[in-house]
Amino acid sequence: MHEFLATMAASSEQRAREARSRTSVQVLRSRIADRPPAPAFSLHPDGFDLIAEVKRRSPSSGALANDDVMPRARAYALSGAAAVSVLTEPDEFGGTLEDLERVSAALGGGDDSLSGAVPTLRKDFLTDPYQVFEAGAAGAGGVLVILRIVDDARLEELLVAAAEAGLFVLLEAFDAGDLDRSGSAAEHARALGVHALVGLNSRDLESLEVDRERLRRLADRFPPDVPRVAESGLLDPTDAARASAWGYELGLVGTALMRQIDPSAAVAAMIAAGRAARELARIGEYGGNGLDSEVKHVPGV
Repeated sequence: MHEFLATMAASSEQRAREARSRTSVQVLRSRIADRPPAPAFSLHPDGFDLIAEVKRRSPSSGALANDDVMPRARAYALSGAAAVSVLTEPDEFGGTLEDLERVSAALGGGDDSLSGAVPTLRKDFLTDPYQVFEAGAAGAGGVLVILRIVDDARLEELLVAAAEAGLFVLLEAFDAGDLDRSGSAAEHARALGVHALVGLNSRDLESLEVDRERLRRLADRFPPDVPRVAESGLLDPTDAARASAWGYELGLVGTALMRQIDPSAAVAAMIAAGRAARELARIGEYGGNGLDSEVKHVPGV
């Protein structure tokens, strides 16, 4: 395991131990039972969706938000995002469970006027089933699971917890080996009644640079019949169009959206470009190989 992931996993395990000492898993289960169900995760029939992310900072980009993330999360949802990812890792990303709970409450269609409620995704370095129940108790609709930091036995426990809590799971891969492993994980998730997605993160863990070509090179290594998510490296509608044409049904976008003055317009533009590219690819007019001559034919790019 890479040093950064190992450090994050160890920190996550410590946070889980400390949280369990304060609140039992039975209490979390009761909170989940008392909450209304989170909005269901669903994909648009036109073939490309966005998971838009709120985060306060990142190791590669530094500070991204010092104020309330709520207005941005609302803008994402109202602009058509399929889900809103919320960072809860505190040390490197400045996240909190309180952020997740507040965003989930606002987007869940409960006490406000937001139409078109969408689920939230807890994005963290989860290593303990307890943290899945934490996510459910906070109102999340799904959790991210990084395949690289859990063995098969722990992965099984996380999936079983997601099934009990009623959450979807985004299985995150970094390379071909992770993608090969994701197939059996996604199949097992389905057997448990868990909606599974598989994402490929294009960030190099050594340099923290993004290798966008990884998304193209490994697009055919995904397991069949599982929605594919392009993670990291989608900066604008052009990138969304390329990812869509390569076969990705979703993009997960964080830093690029956090930097936008008008996040609503940015989300809408990326979704529109991705769907247009998918249609052009379907009829054979866009190969998605990154050539400007192809990209310019996508409306809005």
